[in-house]
Amino acid sequence: MEYRKIPGTDLNVSTITLGTMTYGSPVPFEDAVRLTEYAVSQGINIIDTANMYEGYNRTPGSSGGVAEEIIGAFLKKYDRNKVVIATKLGMKVGDAPEDEGTSAAAIDKHLELSMRRMQTDYVDIYYLHKPDPDSSLEDTLTTMNRKIKEGKVRYYGVSNYNAAQLSELIQTADRLDVARPVICEPPLSLLKQEALEELLPLCAKENIAVTPYQIFQGGLLTGKYHRGAQAPEGSRGSEMPGWLWKLEDGLYDQLEAIEAEAAKEGCTMLEYAIRWTLRQPAVVSAIVGVKKTSQIDAAVKA
Repeated sequence: MEYRKIPGTDLNVSTITLGTMTYGSPVPFEDAVRLTEYAVSQGINIIDTANMYEGYNRTPGSSGGVAEEIIGAFLKKYDRNKVVIATKLGMKVGDAPEDEGTSAAAIDKHLELSMRRMQTDYVDIYYLHKPDPDSSLEDTLTTMNRKIKEGKVRYYGVSNYNAAQLSELIQTADRLDVARPVICEPPLSLLKQEALEELLPLCAKENIAVTPYQIFQGGLLTGKYHRGAQAPEGSRGSEMPGWLWKLEDGLYDQLEAIEAEAAKEGCTMLEYAIRWTLRQPAVVSAIVGVKKTSQIDAAVKA
């Protein structure tokens, strides 16, 4: 396993991040704990989760927390200081006003809930899961800075922010003389490259690490899908077709072109997708969601 430093921190993280969105369903609780243990045994030292994650059982506004509970069961048996835990708040996880967004009240409430579920007294990286137009950016950043001083958050980052939104946040943090974000988590793949236009150059300029998600675009870039064939059993296309792009000729044209590029490098499409991601500006690690150990092996091999 290779490791890269997150600028402005003492964190050296594996170039593969274990994603946990499938935890709970389709990956049952105990299987997910074992999968996490296996990932760490293979050198992966950063785990990405969120307070909303509960696998395919997720519905808008449902309470989430399942993936964090699984991480807690893992941490109960593992040396906490040897793994980097990243979680998030901001998506709707209940009916109270503070159950959505990144207000001071939301951070105060949901950080405590996340730590309780994960059986830890601090979070290494706490993400603002999405921009919150209904909350004061000043209050959000001063509250996050307070959590850092309290030792409950080591560093924070942003997810699903565009370049303009991240730039405004950085300027506000500098004006308030509070901590800047150290990491950014955007969607990025060979099929979805908008983040390369402005966001990743901004992160490179501001010395902010990037850990992209959806690097396989819902499984499309794993080599599972072929023109004229049914979605294979156990794939996103068979289990949750509504979560997958429409399979049509234009998309197959793209996939076949990417597969040809992978062949030129002497690797699989999955390996090529990971390698391409890790070559992009400011990227320190690629988030890989898994359901079985063989997927971890393939990611580590890449």
